[in-house]
Amino acid sequence: MISVEEFAKNADQWFAEHTPRDVDFMMPLTFMEVGTDQQFEFLRDWQRQVYEAGFLGAAWPSEYGGGGLTDAHQAAATKAMRKYEAPIMMNTIGLSWAGPLILDIGSEAHKQKYIKGILSADDIWCQGFSEPENGSDLGNAQLRAVRDGDDYILNGSKIWTTHGNYGKYMILLARTNPDAPNKYAGLSFILTPMDVPGVETRKIKKLTGEHGFTQTFFEDARIPADGLMGQEGQGWKIAMQTLEYERGARGGQAGGYSITEPDPLEILNLARETGQLNDPVVQDDLLDYIIDAQAVNLNQQRAKIGPLMRDNPAGLPLMDKLVKTEFAREINQYALTLQGTRGAYYVDEPNAFDKGLWHRSYLNAFSATIGGGTSQIQRNIIAEHVLGLPKSY
Repeated sequence: MISVEEFAKNADQWFAEHTPRDVDFMMPLTFMEVGTDQQFEFLRDWQRQVYEAGFLGAAWPSEYGGGGLTDAHQAAATKAMRKYEAPIMMNTIGLSWAGPLILDIGSEAHKQKYIKGILSADDIWCQGFSEPENGSDLGNAQLRAVRDGDDYILNGSKIWTTHGNYGKYMILLARTNPDAPNKYAGLSFILTPMDVPGVETRKIKKLTGEHGFTQTFFEDARIPADGLMGQEGQGWKIAMQTLEYERGARGGQAGGYSITEPDPLEILNLARETGQLNDPVVQDDLLDYIIDAQAVNLNQQRAKIGPLMRDNPAGLPLMDKLVKTEFAREINQYALTLQGTRGAYYVDEPNAFDKGLWHRSYLNAFSATIGGGTSQIQRNIIAEHVLGLPKSY
């Protein structure tokens, strides 16, 4: 096995030479912003290049298409990606949620069928959890899956389906038993193909003008029952495990990153450009943001040290999701205040700072505070499961 040091050196050299520069279209800052075919094809091709070079899925088993190395090897490659500001990994739901779940509890047939396509971006994955009528009440999902021989017949709809229009597969939470003793017991988790009759996706235009989300409709859609994960009625438990991957509370992801995080030093440059860098109040604000960013980074390092995590293993990862998403929203909002009246200009308008980057980043930051559980829900989870506080009614 190649040493971590040699692997890191190879990764650094590869990303120095191959990271795309001067792309002539708006590069998505997060996987939720991929809204045009041009962006999609570019990022799919980029993920395939990184995978074929050996720097994605390095720690996943080689018998399923991974590199067969260690988490330390993958961490070194991801560090190089960040160093050279490489484009995001677009197939996030496959790489970071579905893939780890399949490797952990999927059947041998599932692993053979799905894992390599996730890594190569040949198979794009989307998530079918939220529904139009239920909001954050995931346990009340109503999309029906009725068993018919070797198939399930699906009827209902899912919303906020990131990449739904590009997806080949969906991780789907469906109600297989409406007569279960409680709403959680009637749910099942199914790996669902999207390219079957009766499945339709419709793009949702966001406030930013982009189409990163879709609504997905199922009308008598017949899918193979061999996509069932676990047993019928275990869907809630499996969905909660999936959300642990999404929130960063459980490891096993393929590597790379899916969100370009805001850099306080870029805000400093903006303050200089707007002529406010010498303002002592602005200086104080910027210092606070730099300290906060460093605290987030140090907490991520702390989470990797076993003895520091022994009492509350999920505490820091759960807090990290909440803090990072709210920090991104707050710092982007501050960037807009520094721009004064010019903060009203949007993407590609002549008087917009940085071609409207900060405006787009601010508006898109809200999606990360909602996905994986809203900030309000995240606070409840931390209060109840980390701090041991009672539920409030």
